[in-house]
Amino acid sequence: MPDLLAPGLPDELGESLAREDYKRDFRERRAAIRDGESWKLERLQHFEETNDESREALRQGDWPGVLRLFEAERDTLVRRARDDAARGAAFHRIRVVEEPLTPYVQWELNWLRLTAECGHSVRVLPAAAVAAAEADAPLPELNLLDGRVLYQVLYTDAGRPDGAVRFTDPDLVRNWAEYLAELYGAAEDVQAYFDRAVADLPPPPAA
Repeated sequence: MPDLLAPGLPDELGESLAREDYKRDFRERRAAIRDGESWKLERLQHFEETNDESREALRQGDWPGVLRLFEAERDTLVRRARDDAARGAAFHRIRVVEEPLTPYVQWELNWLRLTAECGHSVRVLPAAAVAAAEADAPLPELNLLDGRVLYQVLYTDAGRPDGAVRFTDPDLVRNWAEYLAELYGAAEDVQAYFDRAVADLPPPPAA
């Protein structure tokens, strides 16, 4: 089990970014990475993805459409994984899950399984494994790039994107990088989790 005492995120060390500023900053920094590790932590169990055809298909209850749209992205996912590998820019994703799965998480796990098949690094961690770290609040949604910058990604109560807070303090970023690596080490490969807990589920309801 990982050390469950997660590092802090002091407000005074962060810089608020509007949604578009965050997206631009993230894209530019990630594209510049050479020979560095990055991390993503997802904790919320429902998001309202925007401008996403497969997410809209889930809202409409069109599960075959969801799977067709996912499969249509396979070649793009393979190219991205190869590009990351060529740059030495490993990007590890940790998905915290609660059971029974929400329709959103079931939808996303089908996507994450495909990304893993295409060469991306994805693991799943049960919420019980981080319960001790969440005595006061759930773990934040995070992206950490190359040991240099940490983003706390913000969402509205409805799950819609709402910008981010950027942290660049070296000690804070290092502490979170170590913590996320520990979570990743305790997590289960997404394919193994999918085969055990997702593959035999009926299609989720519209959500």
